[in-house]
Amino acid sequence: MTRRAVITGVGEVPCGKFPDRAPLDIAITVAEQAIADSGMDRKDIDTILAAPCFADPWFNTDLGFARMVDELSMRETVKLNAQVNAGGSSGTALLKTAKSMVESGQSEAVLCLHAEKFTTMSGQQGFDFFAKAGIDRDFEAPVGMVYNAMPAFVAQRYMHETGATAEDLAEVTVSCREWATLHPNAMFRTPLTVEEVMASKMVASPMRALMLNMLGDGGSAFVVTTAERAKGVRDTPVHIWSEAGIVNTYSFAQHRDVTRMNWAKVADKAYKEARISASDVDIVEIYMAYPIFHLVLMEEMGFCERGKAAELFRSGATRPGGSIPVSTFGDAMSYGHIGAGIGLAAIVESVRQLRGEAGERQVPNASVVLKTSAGGAYADAQITILGKEAR
Repeated sequence: MTRRAVITGVGEVPCGKFPDRAPLDIAITVAEQAIADSGMDRKDIDTILAAPCFADPWFNTDLGFARMVDELSMRETVKLNAQVNAGGSSGTALLKTAKSMVESGQSEAVLCLHAEKFTTMSGQQGFDFFAKAGIDRDFEAPVGMVYNAMPAFVAQRYMHETGATAEDLAEVTVSCREWATLHPNAMFRTPLTVEEVMASKMVASPMRALMLNMLGDGGSAFVVTTAERAKGVRDTPVHIWSEAGIVNTYSFAQHRDVTRMNWAKVADKAYKEARISASDVDIVEIYMAYPIFHLVLMEEMGFCERGKAAELFRSGATRPGGSIPVSTFGDAMSYGHIGAGIGLAAIVESVRQLRGEAGERQVPNASVVLKTSAGGAYADAQITILGKEAR
């Protein structure tokens, strides 16, 4: 019998600034939530995979050295404990690894988790970290390239080619915030207007302060096992219809076209594997941390024509009650940015939407979710398509 991997359990803590909450506490909490939600016993989990914790090097090492095995009382029942780091694509990398292990028979059930504690960093430490992470030290860092400058470059080029405006970027920001106001675990839940976004401080033209993401503390987890094993413990497992990706380049300056970045090619692969088209997708969960990429991705993935994404966001189609909900968890701009774990938050949201457990954010009759991720200086383009039913 062919083994098929499914997601059976998820866990999540609120994202925000929680000085008294240790990263270990976050990791234990989300892990226990995911295991309980899966309907399985912890002794059934034989593999633990963790995304990195950027802000706490000591705890980050602990994750790779099996600290969670002890903390979860799983000594001598786990076959493998390991860490998987793909930056913002770590959630996708964890899911791909877990799926491969389960379907190959190397594992029966995999716990994937992440915990982050950015409030342990001082402001200067945060600046120093993100001045180096994924920035080419020979050709980009010396001339002042930083993370907030990269999406500004993309936005300037995209605006030149399509006629989009800074107000269109603000529309994306407001759309994400509208979803976040309905999310009890989101960092920012106060409604925004386009005017408020446009009145915020200019950071890197055309990017303004309220278009950016804010680092926070948080964590998520999910459990992957076989569809057969899930039958007796979980009535609503989520099925992995397809996974597609392309690694573009380490250096931002080496992208062939910063307004495309191979997203169309990856989407085509994902749709073919899932045997669907863009019109079959009910929800698009974009993690890209900056609003310009929502415009780019919606076009490149086939949801509208080139240069038409701004109209889509202006129309309200991407907001609650709209025809094509986008980033129902709020993306990093409103959910908050938890480093390598932001992709796990998108997976948790996808699972909850497909199980009908997203509360006020619930999209009626959602059966297909397309989730994206990218790591580093947009080094890769990753798409996962999840379904309510088996394929």
